[in-house]
Amino acid sequence: MTAVPRTTCARHLCRAGLSLLAATSVGVHATEGGGSSYPMGAENYMSGAMPPPGLYAQFFVGHYEADSLRDNSGDKVPVDFRVRADSIAPRLIWVTEQQVFGASLAFHALVPLVDLKVEVNGQSQSKQGLGDIIFGPALGFHHSEKLHSILALDFIAPSGEYDRGDLANIGRNYWVIEPVLAVSYIDPNGLNIDAKTMYDFNLRNKATDYRSGQELHIDYAVGWGLGNGWVLGVGGYVLQQTTDDRQDGDRIKDNKGRALAFGPSVKYTSDKGWFLTAKWEQESEVRNRAQGNAYRVKLTVPF
Repeated sequence: MTAVPRTTCARHLCRAGLSLLAATSVGVHATEGGGSSYPMGAENYMSGAMPPPGLYAQFFVGHYEADSLRDNSGDKVPVDFRVRADSIAPRLIWVTEQQVFGASLAFHALVPLVDLKVEVNGQSQSKQGLGDIIFGPALGFHHSEKLHSILALDFIAPSGEYDRGDLANIGRNYWVIEPVLAVSYIDPNGLNIDAKTMYDFNLRNKATDYRSGQELHIDYAVGWGLGNGWVLGVGGYVLQQTTDDRQDGDRIKDNKGRALAFGPSVKYTSDKGWFLTAKWEQESEVRNRAQGNAYRVKLTVPF
């Protein structure tokens, strides 16, 4: 296969395709339509620390906006483009009393509600509704008082509304299998480091016979605990698409997504057991995706 011409790449990004993933904090990101099923950068501090047995509720709130598309060289694609996505995603976590290989067995489900608007060259479309649901089992390890990790297998279901002819879609219309390894080092009076590493196996979109390439991505946060419940630092994500997309069985070259996001991040832990994280992140080093910025908040509350 020869390389996809730049005009084809731009058309790919702008057409049915700017299907913004739907999940915790929606964002536009390459693969089919320049998007991803997982909301890059959604996680923050405490991503690798499983709580004690019990039921927990989390609420992810996100706002994402972008006004440029980047091609395979990182240059701005010459189209008039703007996207705005707001989301709130409740997540239920059940940590059981069951131990597996010395780890706590847990299950979770995240149900995103999305409000999306896409504008391209004078055309615009808005959609609101249920996005793609994320669920799966997890094992939580506590290696020491400060070091924790989670090993999980997430599944992303094509539950969000999708139409191959639409400009904006809040679902991706294909399943994703996503192994997860998250690690947290927590010190209320010192260094805090969190990294949630994920690898996406994207299955085929039956409506378009398109299979997006596999993606490696990491949500990260680094901060310093002040000893009064507050942690101040930075956070963001790193994304690298590792395999080529395929359409009708043919490989699409020079279309792999890439991005780096960075910005301030804070956490507050209450003495009543709930905690709140918040961050702003700016995307850079983007390839074959939209480039923008996001505001994200996560609240965790025990029942």
